[in-house]
Amino acid sequence: MGATRLPDELNHRARAMLRAVAAGRAEIACSCEPDLYIDGLWCCDQYTAHELAHRGLVAPAGPGRVGQRVRARLTPAGAAALGTVGEAA
Repeated sequence: MGATRLPDELNHRARAMLRAVAAGRAEIACSCEPDLYIDGLWCCDQYTAHELAHRGLVAPAGPGRVGQRVRARLTPAGAAALGTVGEAA
C-alpha cells in the first residue's frame, strides 16, 4: 500500500500554510524534500509542506544551494487552490 497523500480538497492546515506563503511570511529549504519555515520558525507539519511542494502549489522564489532557505512563493496552481489567482507571483 502506498503512502497517504493529501486529498484533492485542501484541509484547514494546508490552506493556512498557503495563506502564509501568499502573505510573504514563508521560506522554503532548497531540497528534494523542501522544509517550510513560517515567520522564521520550522513548520510543525513538514509532511503537508512536502506535499504542497510536490504538488506544485509552493516553490522557491529564486535559486539557492541545497539546504539553503529562500523565500517561498505561491505558484499559479497554489493561488488557484487557495482561490487567490491574482496574487501568485
